[in-house]
Amino acid sequence: MSIKSVKIIGCGLIGTSIGLGLKEFGASISLEDVNDMNLALAKDLLGTSEASSISKPEIILIATPPQFIFEVIRDQYLVYPDAIFIEVSGIKSELIVQVEELSDVSQRFVSVHPMAGREKSGPQSARSDLFKSRAWIICETKNSSKRAVELAKEIGQILEASIYELDARTHDSVIASISHLPQILSSALGASLSGTEGKYLNLAGQGLRDVSRLADSDSELWTNLLAGNSEQVLPKLAEVINRLSNLQKSLESGDVQEIRSFMEDGKKGRELIPGKHGGVNRDYSYVPIVIDDKPGGLARIFNECAAIGVNVEDLVMEHSPGQEVGLITLALSSNDATLLQRHLVEKGWLAHAPRKNQ
Repeated sequence: MSIKSVKIIGCGLIGTSIGLGLKEFGASISLEDVNDMNLALAKDLLGTSEASSISKPEIILIATPPQFIFEVIRDQYLVYPDAIFIEVSGIKSELIVQVEELSDVSQRFVSVHPMAGREKSGPQSARSDLFKSRAWIICETKNSSKRAVELAKEIGQILEASIYELDARTHDSVIASISHLPQILSSALGASLSGTEGKYLNLAGQGLRDVSRLADSDSELWTNLLAGNSEQVLPKLAEVINRLSNLQKSLESGDVQEIRSFMEDGKKGRELIPGKHGGVNRDYSYVPIVIDDKPGGLARIFNECAAIGVNVEDLVMEHSPGQEVGLITLALSSNDATLLQRHLVEKGWLAHAPRKNQ
């Protein structure tokens, strides 16, 4: 690894996770944040202290909210004019235009978007493996030096991310579709539950939890992201609203064919999403396993998987209130699913025959 020293400004989920990953590979890390509580926790997680400050960091990595990034870049350049500047926000176009107005800075600057996160923010949610097999999108300025781009790529490689390069406008358009719209729809669904009595929400299955998970995201962060990328979000949001409006009309008129088309279009779009590690989406088989609601059950299942060398691609856990058992559904290749189900049954597990649909 050629990276020796990194100053991270912004000790939230992303900044702290990058720090954890880089420190594992031997880089010296110093941290800065206006939030004293976040800074203190991040320092403890990384094992840094006031004495860990770096006089001449090789890289200044900025992980602040988007509205503060340009100011931080400008201020830090005055102190560290020889550093490479990398920021990791979710919107790019406006920022890159601002940076390109400072020609000296723009040569030493690269914008990166790690497509990883959690609905829970802050350093308490940080993980060194957060970026593993996730997209690491690099957006250059028109003046970005080869060295700056190489360092941005190297950080992604250290964190075991998958490197992609896009221009800023393409990035913002793509992100509006694959990140911003899911957040909007999840938040809309979450808001629609506000009038539902709690006793009825107890009846909810995994589907509601899956689709509404993103609604628990940081509202301040997402307000800035959506407002900052409104030019790209608005036409895509209009398309979704139009689809929902057409569905409403079909339901009102009882047009079963149009309702079916709405559902089929959704399936076709969903099938376009690549599988694990960005590969072609595989046709999985699903093995339902009923287990006692006791500690260690899931770990024992994975031990059985390891014992016979089968690879689990995905899993879903369901548990209904008041029940003493839970349902684990594992997604595997067809051959692995058959092998695992037979093995588990022989071992006394309540593993049911593999099925194509979850």
